[in-house]
Amino acid sequence: MKDREFYSKLFRLTLPISVQSLMLASVAAADTFMLGHVEQNMMSAVSLATQVQFIQNMIIFAAVGASSILGAQYWGKNDRRAVNDVFCLSLKVCGFVSFVFFVLCVFCPQVLMAIFTNDAELNAIGCSYLRIAGWSYLLTGFIECYLTVMKISDKAKPSACISSVTVILNIVLNAIFIFGLIGFSPMGVQGAALATLISRIVEFLWAVIISLRKDFVSPDAKSLLSMNKGLAVDFAKCAFPLLGAGLLWGLGFTSYTAFMGHLGQAATASNSIAAVVRDLVCCACNGIASAAGIIVGNELGAGNLERGRLYGIRLAKISFVLGISSTVMMFALTPLVVHFIKLSQEAHGLLIGMMCIMAVYMIGRCVNTVIINGIFAAGGDTLFDMYSLAVCMWGIAVPLAWFGTFVFHWHVLVIYACTCLDEVGKIPWVLHHFRRYKWVKDLTRQNT
Repeated sequence: MKDREFYSKLFRLTLPISVQSLMLASVAAADTFMLGHVEQNMMSAVSLATQVQFIQNMIIFAAVGASSILGAQYWGKNDRRAVNDVFCLSLKVCGFVSFVFFVLCVFCPQVLMAIFTNDAELNAIGCSYLRIAGWSYLLTGFIECYLTVMKISDKAKPSACISSVTVILNIVLNAIFIFGLIGFSPMGVQGAALATLISRIVEFLWAVIISLRKDFVSPDAKSLLSMNKGLAVDFAKCAFPLLGAGLLWGLGFTSYTAFMGHLGQAATASNSIAAVVRDLVCCACNGIASAAGIIVGNELGAGNLERGRLYGIRLAKISFVLGISSTVMMFALTPLVVHFIKLSQEAHGLLIGMMCIMAVYMIGRCVNTVIINGIFAAGGDTLFDMYSLAVCMWGIAVPLAWFGTFVFHWHVLVIYACTCLDEVGKIPWVLHHFRRYKWVKDLTRQNT
């Protein structure tokens, strides 16, 4: 605790990134609470429909994750040219992914919704949401690239400001369009989708304009039209394991949502709310994980391997403190959430049980997020995440939940508990791998 420089940098990075994460999670919370106030099926359908963007984000985050890993190390090495090349490479990859999901959501929404529910009413409502929201998915990849390069280049505050203001805009527009305020007709789920689209356009334009400032990193035409082969190889080495892990994790969580969707409307509604609360509580965890990746990555890229190892050990200890605090917070929030959400009696009981199960889950979620997504990723140790997800999620949690849903017909809460096993169960494995220090590695090239 005497190292003021370390904790000062950790605080400077964690606070804006956590606020940004909180504001982004608030959009989902606003959609859930506002639509839940109108009708339970609207809330459930939008929760299922946004799983499409969840999968898109998993792919995009692999690209921006790779750019963050390499960018943080090259920024610590003070190689600005390499940072720009990595930024442009991520723009091209994310732009392609965003275009594919835009086409699927706008032109084939029925096929996508059929994956998550067999309820005709929920399918129809979800399709009406995706046809509008799909246009915003076209911009998602570009926005994430711009915000990521701001974080790694000591511009975390402007990045958080852009996200926070546009999230507030999104929430305000949600209220106007969903409920029909200030002269507008009530639009329900279509209003929520339109609010998302408008706020995304504003966020994209703002990010592009601010990046044109002299002290910001902005893409240049030469890097966009050419390819730095050496950095492209390093980018792929980081991105493909992240993509594998992201798809395993994203498809796993999507499977969990699909299981709940097949257990009835009450299970779907209670799971939607529990997921929103989980994402809100995880904001501090996500902020520290991102800050850990930048802080440790800066030291490793600068060649300070021993200091990077020391910082990683400190951050691992902090992750446990954060996990226990998140558990206490989840228990404290349970009566408040249950009181303010309008649900059927069955869904009300399920929500209480899910919140209690989620409280225990939070310890594993916080520890694993900080260590795997922050510390391991900082040194390019991205394969471990994919292996651990393949074993713990797809080898244990998903099969148990599937059998419980379709074969043994277990109680909803038992199935829900199965979906939370992976994070808690892999903590010993994560700590064993941490102590091997394979993540203490300088990934930079001498000549980029």
